[in-house]
Amino acid sequence: MDGEPAASSGLGLPDYTSGVSFHDQADLSETEDFQAGLYVSGSPQSQEAEAVSLGQLSDKSSTSETSLGEEPAADEGGAPVDKSSLRSGDSSQDLKQSEGSEEEEEEEEEGCVVLEEGEEEGEQDEVTGASELTLSNTVLSMDTDVAAGGGADGAEEEEPLTERSEGQEQKILLDTACKMVRWLSAKLGPTVASRHVARNLLRLLTSCYVGSTRQQFAVSSGESPPLGAGNIYQKRPVLGDIVSGPVLSCLLHIAHLYGEPVLTYQYLPYISYLVAPGSSSSPSRLNSRKEAGLLAAVTLTQKIIVYLSDTTLMDILPRISHEVLLPVLSFLTSLVTGFPSGAQARTVLCLKTISLIALICLRIGQEMVQQHLSEPVATFFQVFSQLHELRHQDLDPVGHSEGQLPEVAFSDGQQRLVDPALLDELQKVFTLEMAYTIYVPFSCLLGDIIQKIIPNHELVGELAGLYLESISPSSRSPASVEPTVPSAGLESDPQGGSCSQDDGHSGTFGSVLVGNRIQIPDDSQPESSGPLGFISGMGSGGLDSESEDNALKRELPRSAHGLSGNWLAYWQYEIGVSQQDAHFHFHQIRLQSFPGHSGAVKCVAPLSSEDFFLSGSKDRTVRLWPLYNYGDGTSETAPRLVYAQHRKSVFFVGQLEAPQYVVSCDGAVHIFDPFTGKTLRMVEPSDSRVPLTAVAVMPAPHSSVTMASSDSTLRFVDCRKPGLQHEFRLGGGLNPGLVRSLAVSPSGRSVVAGFSSGFMVLLDTRTGLVLRGWPAHEGDILQIKAVEGSVLVSSSSDHSLTVWKELEQKPTHHYKSASDPIHTFDLYGSEVITGTVANKIGVCSLLEPPSQATTKLSSENFRGTLTSLALLPTKRHLLLGSDNGVIRLLA
Repeated sequence: MDGEPAASSGLGLPDYTSGVSFHDQADLSETEDFQAGLYVSGSPQSQEAEAVSLGQLSDKSSTSETSLGEEPAADEGGAPVDKSSLRSGDSSQDLKQSEGSEEEEEEEEEGCVVLEEGEEEGEQDEVTGASELTLSNTVLSMDTDVAAGGGADGAEEEEPLTERSEGQEQKILLDTACKMVRWLSAKLGPTVASRHVARNLLRLLTSCYVGSTRQQFAVSSGESPPLGAGNIYQKRPVLGDIVSGPVLSCLLHIAHLYGEPVLTYQYLPYISYLVAPGSSSSPSRLNSRKEAGLLAAVTLTQKIIVYLSDTTLMDILPRISHEVLLPVLSFLTSLVTGFPSGAQARTVLCLKTISLIALICLRIGQEMVQQHLSEPVATFFQVFSQLHELRHQDLDPVGHSEGQLPEVAFSDGQQRLVDPALLDELQKVFTLEMAYTIYVPFSCLLGDIIQKIIPNHELVGELAGLYLESISPSSRSPASVEPTVPSAGLESDPQGGSCSQDDGHSGTFGSVLVGNRIQIPDDSQPESSGPLGFISGMGSGGLDSESEDNALKRELPRSAHGLSGNWLAYWQYEIGVSQQDAHFHFHQIRLQSFPGHSGAVKCVAPLSSEDFFLSGSKDRTVRLWPLYNYGDGTSETAPRLVYAQHRKSVFFVGQLEAPQYVVSCDGAVHIFDPFTGKTLRMVEPSDSRVPLTAVAVMPAPHSSVTMASSDSTLRFVDCRKPGLQHEFRLGGGLNPGLVRSLAVSPSGRSVVAGFSSGFMVLLDTRTGLVLRGWPAHEGDILQIKAVEGSVLVSSSSDHSLTVWKELEQKPTHHYKSASDPIHTFDLYGSEVITGTVANKIGVCSLLEPPSQATTKLSSENFRGTLTSLALLPTKRHLLLGSDNGVIRLLA
């Protein structure tokens, strides 16, 4: 096995180092491939060089029933920049981008999920680290688990043990990655999970079907599978289905978390995008990526149909028919479009499409089929008549110049282009066996309606009868079957339209219609099977033999995080916004309320993971709140922890990222554990007449807190050590007043202090030297923020907001509030989000030309006076504290 390339093994290990196409309609040449997230021309080399040795993982680790396939690619890397953002059901954005931007998109899209907190980074490092171990000549594959006869006869005795050990290690790794994706999906919230996790899982799903190896039928045992086993809507699994199983399970887990809208507003539009025909006027040329996208789209649609409620299914049935089924059938029955993998890929797509349409028919009933699915079903059957007519016409495959295809007139009066070179491929797919496979379910499902919606049902019935005679000479053709023939024979009227049986049940070819399910008795099943494996095309096998995969309908479990009301409206908007949009858009949508403080909220601070936030109030408490979505926007959330050790009003709260401690100040600094609420340290001023007036925390990896007292002295305290670290005087010979605000640069190398006189002082934390002091404002400094690139942003009671470079004399930007001073603000990229006591939210741009937009908070969404503001940059939410003690989450 060592000498075989990974692509030739039964089911190779997905390449964790390769990138994922973020534009699935790319028209790649046959010599192009995906490597490291880039398009690479030339014949792909053996993948053995890219196989990863994962080391010896503990056998005690939990193993998964399924493996994750290529899913870890969705967990690594940084935040993606999406050029072809998925649109919601109501979004007007076009998913089709120009082909000229494809390579640029592939280079930009290297990561899938943003891991904001330390815990997430730790787990990601474990997975990434495991994939960076030494290369091995042994290709890790799942052949030992899902394919028979994977080893060579002349292999050494130790090789099966090695393969088994590697397969177990891979299973453990994939199980861990799958659990991490599920955990992240719940932790990140609906908008971030949909934008960064679900989107990339959807794109990853296509990769599970790329290549002819992934399109081979999977057989669970060495015996030939029985004829027509299982329910009629089942699909015959291919190796790609097994690889995609964990990806689908993660996608369905997200739908379980956030409800049915995920299926209809995110998954279904992406399926429509996958199967959409090309934009060029010439006949579309399929590539391996588009071919795999069609298989992935039909597979995911079948999963979606099972979980849709009856009402939702009927509402979107026209969309499924026109945006999914008809485009798939246009490729499947095309006389001019070839498949890169030839007849095998077209056969697999045909069987999957039969299963999908049969499943929908079972869900909606005959009348709705006649009303909504007549065109797709008729189109599917029509290809047999076209090929039947083409057999009697002499088409020369080499008699036409390149680019000029002959037009053939058919009996329905239509003239269609025909590629003579494709006739052999089409004849291999739409055989007598395929006619039998199609005719069995639809003759039973449709009954007499088949005569109305399928004009050529007689021809297909005759072809099915010919196939039945070929495998069972005692069977008869549809035209010669008598009503008394046993159920094992072909039972139909001379037109092949209706089914009748002596036992009172409707069915055909030995099948029995029980309720809305076709049951085929075991004793009536021949032992023979053709090239399609299960002759009916719907037989059970592999993973699909499990009961949960055989259900016609399954209920999505109700989750406390299900999207509804305002949450649903905001989520629909967010998934339609391009990830290239760097602007903050405030829509004033109320998402959550956090009542509990009995006094005015003086400060709010989200934790770095954005799943919790802290608040400090005049009621002398600090509270820790969860940020998971609940309800429809009107629900109220209780605090997870209340810290009540303060003796005065709390005016500062923040988090030390390195040790994960909380720092709060009421004139004395409290450092406590947010998990237990235990006080770890208190730092009180040496003189009660010189209280602390401003506090700031140092960024990671520092564990220090900087404090300014009323005597203009700056002190540093390390939470790990007793006593003071440093003490510096800021005022010098001047009397600038009290320190109102402190800000630490993202690197931790400088601290800027703002005084009540409008004076600002910049201090080097490494030397204690004052780098600069200047009169920045004419009134009190209200707040200061430090940004990357040595940029400072300050607001003052003189109604101004000013942007400075640390060592430049003149400000780079200057904004003036017309009516009220900007007493609180936060930063989002190159924009400043401001708040005033008049309950106005402003967005100021730091780029040229400067711009400013202001929104007045409505009394319906926010009551009281705005006292504090904090931004969740990843989720794009605002936390607004008021003087009545209530905090609200708005978007």
